[in-house]
Amino acid sequence: MLMAHPAILQDLIAQYEALTLLGAEQSTAQARQRLTDVSYGLCVATGTRDVDMALIAARHRLSGALPEDDSVVPA
Repeated sequence: MLMAHPAILQDLIAQYEALTLLGAEQSTAQARQRLTDVSYGLCVATGTRDVDMALIAARHRLSGALPEDDSVVPA
């Protein structure tokens, strides 16, 4: 599988977090579409099908990710 460059992952995470913080899912059609596009980009870049799993995978691929990061899902 091809791996996305860390800068791309970081940018996608930042965009996703900004859009969700601003409430894009309940905003204009354009904002909702942008959130959908960024979510899709995260999934493609990480080889996942769910945006929550994509965020976890992306964060773990960034340098400095530690096992105790908040992105780890408990078993």
